[in-house]
Amino acid sequence: MDDSVAGARVSGSTRMVGIMGWPVSHSLSPAIHNAAFAALGLDWVYVPLPVHPLQLRPALTGLGALRFAGANVTMPYKAAVADLMDDLSEDARRLHAVNTIVNDGERLRGENTDAPGFERFLRMDAGVDPSGRTALIFGAGGAGRACALALARGGAASLTVAAREPARVADVASAIEGLGTAVRAVGFDDAVNVHADLIVNATPLGARQESLPVPSMGRDTLVVDLLYHPAATPLQVQARAEGAAAFGGIGLLLHQAALSFELWTGQQPPLEVMSAAALAAMSDHD
Repeated sequence: MDDSVAGARVSGSTRMVGIMGWPVSHSLSPAIHNAAFAALGLDWVYVPLPVHPLQLRPALTGLGALRFAGANVTMPYKAAVADLMDDLSEDARRLHAVNTIVNDGERLRGENTDAPGFERFLRMDAGVDPSGRTALIFGAGGAGRACALALARGGAASLTVAAREPARVADVASAIEGLGTAVRAVGFDDAVNVHADLIVNATPLGARQESLPVPSMGRDTLVVDLLYHPAATPLQVQARAEGAAAFGGIGLLLHQAALSFELWTGQQPPLEVMSAAALAAMSDHD
């Protein structure tokens, strides 16, 4: 059992939440949430819920039947879960992805905290207002769409999405429809010619020291690499060498987790405690 769960006291009144995915052994979420529950003295516990691909529907039925307060959802199930919920929030509908399930008693509601989590990260950690900015996002998958939604809501002037398959950028345009921000697609290697003052890597590239075809950066550029391992990705190293401000993905991880915590418990979690738990868990995984 995960060390962050093993020390928890569980009784008949303990509220249960967890993370559904395949696999989930690498997840930092149990450590993050259990540390927050302990800090606030809440009788809650967060457990890993590995779900085989052929068992997703019965797992969701069991989540309600076992009176779990809810669950987080990670790869590869965010889109599939969206099709199986009783209700969806606006963000979950726009993104066609669920990362948080709330059990309302009779119904399971699908939420997505990635876009508001990214907005909180920009405002609280990076100290940046996206209004009027030009943004370049690498990747048109779920993470890229969530960042695009946050930036469009924040008033970004334009979004350029670099994707291996530019046709997938239509999903990004659909997610931010009606929000007044223009979207254009470019081929991945053409991103080097894009002017942007905010650059987001929403792909796995960099986890194994891969480089990205980024345009030139400077003191007015903000770079966010959603990877949180390694601690300093090649993109972050390059950005700082060119004078840009650069952040990793731990901020988004914490803020989207905090929003899930609020949806389940109705309380504000201690972000400092969650951050310390995440960093300790990352160190254990190294």
